[in-house]
Amino acid sequence: MTGSPAPRLHVRTREIDPHDPALGDLLVHTSPAAPLAWLRRGEGIVGAVPVTRLDVGPDAHEPRAQALARAWADLAASADIDDPVDLPGTGLVGFAVLPFDERSAADASIVVPSLIVGRRGDRAWVTGIRLETDVDSDTTVVPEPIPYEPYWSATLGPGALDPDGYQAAVRGALEAIAAGEAGKIVVARDLVGTVPEVADLRRLVHELSCGYPDTWTYAVDGIIGASPETLATVHDGRVTARVLAGTRPRGADATQDAASRAALTASAKDLDEHAYAVHSVVESLTGHTTGLTVDEHPFTLELPNVWHLATDVAGALTDGATSLDLIQALHPTAAVAGTPTDTAIEAIRRLEPFDRRRYAGPVGWIDQHGDGEWAIALRCAQFDAPVGGVMPVVAHAGAGIVAGSDPESELLETRVKFRPIVDALA
Repeated sequence: MTGSPAPRLHVRTREIDPHDPALGDLLVHTSPAAPLAWLRRGEGIVGAVPVTRLDVGPDAHEPRAQALARAWADLAASADIDDPVDLPGTGLVGFAVLPFDERSAADASIVVPSLIVGRRGDRAWVTGIRLETDVDSDTTVVPEPIPYEPYWSATLGPGALDPDGYQAAVRGALEAIAAGEAGKIVVARDLVGTVPEVADLRRLVHELSCGYPDTWTYAVDGIIGASPETLATVHDGRVTARVLAGTRPRGADATQDAASRAALTASAKDLDEHAYAVHSVVESLTGHTTGLTVDEHPFTLELPNVWHLATDVAGALTDGATSLDLIQALHPTAAVAGTPTDTAIEAIRRLEPFDRRRYAGPVGWIDQHGDGEWAIALRCAQFDAPVGGVMPVVAHAGAGIVAGSDPESELLETRVKFRPIVDALA
């Protein structure tokens, strides 16, 4: 990111009729080739073509979340904002994504669209964002829908870590844990493939949003997924987070499903893995909050393909921290890295023969106040620039390895976690 002055933005938000037929599917208001979306249960925000963006590469001389927070604060401070609607997601909003590892080659980015269409409950709005020099593009009119292009499918196969290689990596993690290097290490594997160059990527967002409505479905700067795990939601001086760790596949019938859920709640291995993840989140938030509340026991979160152990955490912010400040404190959690964090990340670098890039990194949106909603980029695919008529795609899934983990069982867990994105890509 250069040291050039932040552009001056003019931002106008206006309320619109939530029953307008044009709002029946928000995705028709974002780009087929590069969608920007944040959706849950049919609500959320989508963005049109970018008006500006902030990027922080691996050569930053400070943590990337910190550099991005500083650049965003400068951009927001200089913006002219008119937002009488004043709801989460109105006013100046940027869609953001950061890499899992500070050493990743992938940028940390905030993309600011020229137009945002949003819906929350029985309220809807449109936000126009323009550069000060672009006097002719100021509009808060809902644009004409962009029709979907034809369906498409991806070709996918093993990546740098095939099933045998993954089980070997799990055994390597178990050796490190047995040697006392770490208590938990999250090991991921990859699938690689291609989609047609002209693929309408909104099709993938739509499939995930409809198939997994209780997750955060996101599309930001080439990464698309449906995450069940809230990293942090910050609004009006409060922060909430949902911690997920510990997984079982859903059963084929009601009896098997109940048995799978019961096995998860009774599993010492999964309960230990979950406790590591909760502790890391609570420890990271304690210095920023007061009155922090934590579920006494995890509950089981039901998704179409899996059961998860889940714990909700909430508190009042005491130090004026923005959502990006909390992202820096929270990421990476034990749920996606392990514990101790630094040791687990070093083990991941050694065991995984690829750059995770933005997989398992923070993804979400941020507004002019620094508030926002963030998830962990899970159940996702990352798309690269087209080459030779096709667009490369890579997907990842991981499992938390602790003492007592079984390599074959952990491989099965990654297969279950791959299911949402693989089914949608197909």
